[in-house]
Amino acid sequence: MIKKPIIKKFVIAGLLISLFYVGYLHYKIIQHANMDVPKNADYMIILGARVKGKVPSLALKYRIDHAANYLKENPNTIAIASGGKGPGEDISEAECIKRELIQHGIEESRIILEDKSTDTYENIGFSEKFIPENAEIGLVVTNDFHIFRAKMIADNEELKINGLAAKTPIQAVLKSYAREYLALTKYFMINVFR
Repeated sequence: MIKKPIIKKFVIAGLLISLFYVGYLHYKIIQHANMDVPKNADYMIILGARVKGKVPSLALKYRIDHAANYLKENPNTIAIASGGKGPGEDISEAECIKRELIQHGIEESRIILEDKSTDTYENIGFSEKFIPENAEIGLVVTNDFHIFRAKMIADNEELKINGLAAKTPIQAVLKSYAREYLALTKYFMINVFR
């Protein structure tokens, strides 16, 4: 029979390891969300998020607004709006991004639609074929908690891109970060056993 002090030590060790691991993930998320953003990128991939009917969720709105500000300041950058149509969505996430960018005054000719993807892996993979042939500098636009993983997924596709981090809506911070820790753990497990 295992003695209680031994079980207690294992529990404490497990908690300390978990805290260290989550702390490491949080550090990497913050680090990547705060990296310098190059000017005059050739393209940006705006990752989709939930659309309520035809209206962007707050997380998606933050992405679109941040992307629009960059596009206004860098008139040669093209935007690849990425995201398919999911449950409860009347239009694709890509179409929603496009409509919102146009409302911000971004020319339709600068917006390319990738409207088939269903997750971050597909967002990056499907968008890659729309990147201009001679493009060198690229950005991925998403909320700050998501930049680290999005860049790693792009790296797997041999796509070297920088992050353009939009804020995360305050009411979604706790849920978004908790889900991202799990998504990163899944990512690491998948890539270790590839």
